[in-house]
Amino acid sequence: MSINFELLGKLIPAQNSMAIPLLSPTANCSGRSIAIRRRCKLLMRSTVLVKSGFAVVGETEEKLDSAGAYSETKQQVAAAIIPKPQERDFTDTPYIPVYVMLPLGTINMDGELVDPDDLINQLRILKSINVDGVTVDCWWGIVEARAPQLYNWSGYRKLFQIVRDLKLKLQVVMSFHEGGGNIGDDVHIPLPQWVLEIGSQNPDIFFTDREKRRNNECLTWGIDNERVLGGRTALEVYFDYMKNFRVEFDEFFENGVISKIEIGLGPCGELRYPSHPPKHGWEFPGIGEFQCYDKYLMKSLTKAAEVGGHLFWGKAPNNAGSYNSKPQDTRFFYYTGSPFSRGRDDFDSFYGRFFLKWYSQVLIDHGDQVLALANLVFKDTPIAAKLRGIRLWYNTTCHAAELTAGIYNYFSKDGYAPIISMLKKHGTTLNFICVDLRTLDQYENFTEALANPEELIRQVLYGAWDIGLPVASENVLPCYDREGYNKILEYAKPFNAPVALKWHLSAFTYLGLSSYIMEDQNFTEFERFIKRMHGEYVPDLERGEEKETQTYFG
Repeated sequence: MSINFELLGKLIPAQNSMAIPLLSPTANCSGRSIAIRRRCKLLMRSTVLVKSGFAVVGETEEKLDSAGAYSETKQQVAAAIIPKPQERDFTDTPYIPVYVMLPLGTINMDGELVDPDDLINQLRILKSINVDGVTVDCWWGIVEARAPQLYNWSGYRKLFQIVRDLKLKLQVVMSFHEGGGNIGDDVHIPLPQWVLEIGSQNPDIFFTDREKRRNNECLTWGIDNERVLGGRTALEVYFDYMKNFRVEFDEFFENGVISKIEIGLGPCGELRYPSHPPKHGWEFPGIGEFQCYDKYLMKSLTKAAEVGGHLFWGKAPNNAGSYNSKPQDTRFFYYTGSPFSRGRDDFDSFYGRFFLKWYSQVLIDHGDQVLALANLVFKDTPIAAKLRGIRLWYNTTCHAAELTAGIYNYFSKDGYAPIISMLKKHGTTLNFICVDLRTLDQYENFTEALANPEELIRQVLYGAWDIGLPVASENVLPCYDREGYNKILEYAKPFNAPVALKWHLSAFTYLGLSSYIMEDQNFTEFERFIKRMHGEYVPDLERGEEKETQTYFG
């Protein structure tokens, strides 16, 4: 197979061997920030898809269909073999701490530490390769399981003592959500029993979909300020739990063993609505459903409509499809781009904008209130909040999966900016979950989903770093090989990023501790990854004929 060097030369800048292989997210960049518009224009050029030494070079003429998705009308494809890229040398680059997430069932439902001897052996091995520490969930459903304000921290105390004795650090997650319970999980940690009992009498304390199916993964944000939990509001329950934890483990704060507290803000501890629940039949790549049909959130929506002078807007969309719909199959996410649609009922109509603004503002207000309380409790200890990169349908005009999750992000609106600003207000590190995903993999395996994780990563990381907000991350998928670690490193330490501005990850959590990571070759690659994250020299960089594979920022 011959190489079309003339075509490759046009598509690949001379200074790097891989020009950020992305598929165009949208043809309409109007309304975005200058930085985002600049990236949009770059992305609308011909695309280079590179993986394992092969490239597909395409020049296409594309048009938007009714959902804003790309359909190809003409395609000229040339294949070329590209020499294996050279690995970057991260010697003397910024030190990024690496933590390892402990298994969900480290503490059992009785509040006891499971198999401490085996855990000690595993932690000693991690310590031997200079892992900085471990991350652990402090489950609300375990600690406050039996009765309100009756806390059992005994198993966690034993765990923390082991970590301290091994001179490791701790990142602790305040987990106010259900743990496990999905297909393949061998652990299920429900919400506290007394909360579930209240929910059996008042199911509106849980998020609710259009069919009135309740989701007991976590509490609806509609009761943040409603005294429906035995005389306490949800915010008071969270505050009491965090305060008791801070008092119980004061010594671990004072001696610096606890280095960071991550505050759970929704399902899986993430700041989002539970819009894609497998328990209710959602399957990849469905757009999900809005989760605002409990009586408390509906009351809030009605009030917002009254204040806005549009009483008939006090209802959620009835045309947004179901969990497994595609955007083009719904009227709400169907977008014509015509100004005559204004005042109707699609997502970019006057009603659509009103509803989505309210829906996302409830999410932001929840994060704002909980993080304010967390700062009162933890004071000088850094806190973090988790945000998942919802990559499905990113390459469409409407970004339907993000909208149902409460992220008001679409072709003419940066929906992450107000979330980032809220986190900045509270001095909260953004723990963004997405950096190990590759757009090419999404298109090879899930073409119809029109996902674009790499451009989503850039949008969020640019936005956070631009205002000085620290960003941490963790992997979504299991990672044991060099290719996967190299992908993480691309975003952990972007090439030519301004070091003085700290445009690099502040920490990384590896998911997770298991027997697989301890296997010979897997363990060797993990140790190598840690050295590169720490800015240490590694002698076995892969050499290639081309210059380094680089992700550019700026």
